[in-house]
Amino acid sequence: MTALQTAFEQAARDVQALPARPDNATLLHLYGLYKQATEGDVHGPKPGFFDFVGTAKHDAWRALAGRTKEDAMREYVALVEQLRGA
Repeated sequence: MTALQTAFEQAARDVQALPARPDNATLLHLYGLYKQATEGDVHGPKPGFFDFVGTAKHDAWRALAGRTKEDAMREYVALVEQLRGA
């Protein structure tokens, strides 16, 4: 396991214990980065019109299309560290 993967997995655990709940835009960005880092570009159909949360998550992930998994991991780790105040 690389140092980046280790830091990413730690950040994924740390995000559960943030001192304050991030705003919805930040949560969606975290979601998109996590999905991009773990699964790559978005796949599957976009959720239905009335699935507002699913659509927002899908859009947040799709906005990161083309970003490498490693870049998404780095940005995720940096954002979690910023949110932790580290």
